[in-house]
Amino acid sequence: MDPLSQDEIRSSFVNCSKGEAKGVTLPARVETILWADLEFLGWRDPKAPGRAYLVLWHDGTPVGLSLRATTPPKSRLRSSMCAFCTTVHGATDVAMFSARRAGAAGKAGNTLGTYLCRDLSCCLYVRRKLKSEVPQPNETLSVEDRIARLELNAHRFVADVLG
Repeated sequence: MDPLSQDEIRSSFVNCSKGEAKGVTLPARVETILWADLEFLGWRDPKAPGRAYLVLWHDGTPVGLSLRATTPPKSRLRSSMCAFCTTVHGATDVAMFSARRAGAAGKAGNTLGTYLCRDLSCCLYVRRKLKSEVPQPNETLSVEDRIARLELNAHRFVADVLG
């Protein structure tokens, strides 16, 4: 992912007001982010655990989404799969994230949701820099192919929110 400044991140949000975007708690200092390991920048708001953010380059432009996360279930007996990176996690490590749709649809209250890694570290899971505690299905895809699948899934979600 090409690096972004704090101002570029804040101005990229398409599904919230400018005031809401100004109030976003950004992740660590942007100059310390390892951009080369990312297809998207995703983070949870440390001040508001139910909020999360996703920023990626979509059609040559940075696009940011404000997300809401559900509370994970208490049971660790089940497992769930992330829709972006297809990593299998215990049910408490996957959350339903919903995004208000962009434009008039979002103002009318329409949202779109998907299940993602609760920590939004999908980019590190596909590179095997992070590992789930749950055994993974045997997959023969290369790292490059897993990254391509992640990008495709993330861009489809963003396109649907923009749609």
